[in-house]
Amino acid sequence: MRIIFWTIFLFIIWLGLTMSFSVQEVTTGFVVSLVLAILYVRNYPSSDNFRFRPIAYIIYIVTFLKALFLANWDVAKRVIDPKLPINPGIVAIKTELKEDYKKLMLANSITLTPGTITMDVQDDTLFIHWIDVTSSDVAKASEEIAGDFERTLKNL
Repeated sequence: MRIIFWTIFLFIIWLGLTMSFSVQEVTTGFVVSLVLAILYVRNYPSSDNFRFRPIAYIIYIVTFLKALFLANWDVAKRVIDPKLPINPGIVAIKTELKEDYKKLMLANSITLTPGTITMDVQDDTLFIHWIDVTSSDVAKASEEIAGDFERTLKNL
C-alpha cells in the first residue's frame, strides 16, 4: 500500500515538474517513481510516530511562497532606494520545534528568503544574518523572521 501511495505521489510531482504528457515522459516518470517508491519503502520502514499530512505541506508551501514574494519585494525596494536603507546584523532566534528535520526546514526556509541567512543552529537557537535588524529582542526577532514558518511547521 505504501509503495502505491509513494509511486502516485512521486509520479504527480514528476508530471508537475516536466509538464509533458508525451508517452515517453509519462512512461519514464512512472518507472522512475515506482523504482524510487520501492527503494524508499525498503530503506525506510513505516514509523508509528510519522504521519504524512499533505494538506499541512500544501499550507507550508503557500506560506513559504508568500514569504518569498514579500522578501524579494522588500530587498528589491532596498536596492532601488538611493539611501540603501539597510541595518545588517546577526540575531539569535528561538524555535519551539523539537524535531531535527523541522529545524532544518525552518533554517532552509529562512535562508531561501532574500535578506536572511541562517548561519548556525544550536539546540533551539538559530543565528540569522539579517539585512535589516529591527529588534535585538529574541522574541520579537523570532516572530518577525520565523513566526509564520514555525507555526506551519508545527503541523507537519
